[in-house]
Amino acid sequence: MRSSNRTLIPALAALIGMANGGASNAQPPKRSDMPAATMVADAPVMLGLSYAVDGVTYTPADPVSYDEVGYASVAEEGSNGAATANGESFVASAITAAHKSLPLPSYVEVTALDSGRTILVRVNDRGPMRNDRIIALSPGAAAQLGMSAQSAPVRVRRVNPPDQDQVALRRHGRAAERLESPDALLKVLRERLGKHGTSAPPPSQTAPVKPSRTAKPGATFDPPTLAKPAASASGPASAATGRYIVQVGAFSSRERAETLAKRIDAHVTSGGGLWRVRFGPYPSQQAAQAGIRAAAAKGFPNARIMANDGQ
Repeated sequence: MRSSNRTLIPALAALIGMANGGASNAQPPKRSDMPAATMVADAPVMLGLSYAVDGVTYTPADPVSYDEVGYASVAEEGSNGAATANGESFVASAITAAHKSLPLPSYVEVTALDSGRTILVRVNDRGPMRNDRIIALSPGAAAQLGMSAQSAPVRVRRVNPPDQDQVALRRHGRAAERLESPDALLKVLRERLGKHGTSAPPPSQTAPVKPSRTAKPGATFDPPTLAKPAASASGPASAATGRYIVQVGAFSSRERAETLAKRIDAHVTSGGGLWRVRFGPYPSQQAAQAGIRAAAAKGFPNARIMANDGQ
């Protein structure tokens, strides 16, 4: 009996091994062999040589801190798939940006000076190729920030975000939501923008942004209709006779709209699920200039004259 058991045990072990497909001899899968989400790298960091834009020379550098106010533009969505300055593919829906001098890649917080909304952005390209812009946002970043035109006043501040936020952006996702800037800080930043002498582009240079396919509904600002400034007059006309209004912004939150309207002595209208902060209405575009001046004095130089849709 003992001898037969000794013979039977190896045979059973062999049968079990065959039933398991030889699993006892298989190696566990390596982590590197497992499928992973597409992710770009943060190394090597690139600076590059000096270059000129319209006669102004820019020298890439690696400052310990960077904190500037100015105007943001939107990168061309048509260049989707083209190479960025550090060799990555441009992805329109990713939260990325182009900057004239910061290291590639680096991370910045971009704050919209009209709404206070702040997002984390990964800089991986050079630009914008205009001297009156300090950063160019991808369509995905512009949508997350709530931009509705090709330019917007912003604050750009270099940061060193947590690893999980860096990984999210490198995987072409979104970082964790940032707190909105308080009104007191926005007031200071708008004053800085004015002291720099940076003016908003004329209306003929602005155009609505094509919404990103990944943009979430309820963006902060409503695309403005064309506005042609003129001059003079204050005080709203009646809604029945006022053909024009000056729109400061449109919000998905009624509370935020009413808070802003109260602060700048404007009024709120609703429609289409949005609450719009406006001055007016006015009987003519010339009269509506009073609203343009009032908005600029309150820190909103990008306000636009629009046809009064409340008649």
